[in-house]
Amino acid sequence: MTPAFERLQKTLKQLPGVGFRSAERIALHLLVEKPARLPALVTALEEAARSVRRCERCGNLAEGELCEICADEKRERSLVCVVEQVPDLVAIERSGAYRGVYHVLHGKLSPIHGVGPEDLNLASLERRLQSGEITELILALSNEVEGEATCHYITQHLPADRKVDVTRIGFGLPSGGGVLYADSVTLKSALEGRRTYS
Repeated sequence: MTPAFERLQKTLKQLPGVGFRSAERIALHLLVEKPARLPALVTALEEAARSVRRCERCGNLAEGELCEICADEKRERSLVCVVEQVPDLVAIERSGAYRGVYHVLHGKLSPIHGVGPEDLNLASLERRLQSGEITELILALSNEVEGEATCHYITQHLPADRKVDVTRIGFGLPSGGGVLYADSVTLKSALEGRRTYS
């Protein structure tokens, strides 16, 4: 194979869930089988890189200051669901069981991997909590050690005069499992069966 092909394959292999063989198949598909699709893909990637950013309020994907969910006046703004990553938000939205808004942390606390509070989207969550608009904070983080540590950190850093109920999903989610891999019915049960977290 040519050096350019190998560079493309190596780059594709860095994507999540794409191994050596998958990267090879994608590269061959784009360069040999369907080369007409390549310009549209390149244009879409360049456009997304220019216009997609983090929502200033919640951390979701946005093309303006706010994402579509934060900008939607019909959403219940007093109800905030805290998730680790954007795909977790997408999974909950797909379930159709939730009409509040979100806050995306973009990770979880992990001292072993060098991820501290300053590396997460926690400062904007603190500002949202201080606004007094939030009445319930739903912690929809994975139920393993790092997820639990992150939940504990959040509850310990709530405003002293808080009037916020903190709940934790978990009903139906397997131990060590996350939101991303749960089906819609399980997520609906997890949200409806949330419990007070302390």
